[in-house]
Amino acid sequence: MSKRHSAKHKLDRRMGENIWGRPKSPVNKREYGPGQHGQRRKGKVSDYGLQLKAKQKLKGYYGEITEKQFKRSYTDAVSMKGDTSQNLIGLLERRLDMVVYRAKFTPTIWSARQLVSHGHVLVNGEKCNIASRRIAPGDEITLGSKAQEMALVLEAQGLSERDIPDYLATDGAAKVTYVRVPTLDEVPYPVKMEPNLVVEFYSR
Repeated sequence: MSKRHSAKHKLDRRMGENIWGRPKSPVNKREYGPGQHGQRRKGKVSDYGLQLKAKQKLKGYYGEITEKQFKRSYTDAVSMKGDTSQNLIGLLERRLDMVVYRAKFTPTIWSARQLVSHGHVLVNGEKCNIASRRIAPGDEITLGSKAQEMALVLEAQGLSERDIPDYLATDGAAKVTYVRVPTLDEVPYPVKMEPNLVVEFYSR
């Protein structure tokens, strides 16, 4: 098992939830945490503990995003008008690698990041290899010709475990248009996310 997969499965078990909704998640078989003390009865979790867990779960869902990148998204969300927790979700969902994942161009967020970094994704007709690039409403995201024939991409498009959300408009199997920035209710998270607790964590 690769380091990437083991880390992903460990996060699932630590949170006690199948964060990405994948059928191979170890949580589907056992919900307790990893390690020899994983089955110990857990005491009452403090408010800080709940906020930290919410932050780790949301940050972990978006793959290999760093703490610095995640906190920058929070800072930007605070500076925007409107609800900070909704702004945070909107900014995270505007990342290019996440749009590629939502469009079902790849089976996982990690492979989406790899596809982008290898130059297989075009934004408005121009190649872009920056996974953290923020996509704006109206932008068109297209798979390169080589990527369209990759087994990874064909596998993702055949997955029945998730659908393409309404805020992306499809144009064939290799092109989507980012229609609008979604609200929390529109984002198809397999588990409940609590960005309001994330905001409380950073605003302590």
